[in-house]
Amino acid sequence: MLNPKKDERRPLDEEGSLQARYVGHVLANLDVQVEHIISSPLKRALQTASLVANEMAFEAQIELDDALRPEAEYSDFQALLSRFRKAESSMIVGHNPNFTEFLVKTISAQGSAQVELKKGSVGKVEMQGRRGTLHWLITPRIARTLQNSLKIRSRPKTSRK
Repeated sequence: MLNPKKDERRPLDEEGSLQARYVGHVLANLDVQVEHIISSPLKRALQTASLVANEMAFEAQIELDDALRPEAEYSDFQALLSRFRKAESSMIVGHNPNFTEFLVKTISAQGSAQVELKKGSVGKVEMQGRRGTLHWLITPRIARTLQNSLKIRSRPKTSRK
């Protein structure tokens, strides 16, 4: 494990930057709109949030929250969700392994769901009170495949007679 102070300043690597752009591009193509982007204050999380925000043409300020730090507890995460409960949609950028744990506890009663949340993944969870329903999850590999597919299929449509 890295020194916590060094980990705070560790930047996103080249692969992570590319993955964030793929994910942001796919979200933009899906016309995903968010009111808030909330990020861990660690450098690589904020860089991820910024890259995705740029691809989505998100113009508001990215909000930083300690509830998304690697050492945060589930109660901190629940408090964050509570603070943003009135928002139509929010994007949250955090760290594993606690982010996967938070997702599992949010979508299943006893935390019994099995979810593999890979680095750089994005998902849609709709909240009903303190519980959520996972509607979709896109990994960076899927995002890259979708983006490449969109490039191939982005020919002008013509009407057939």
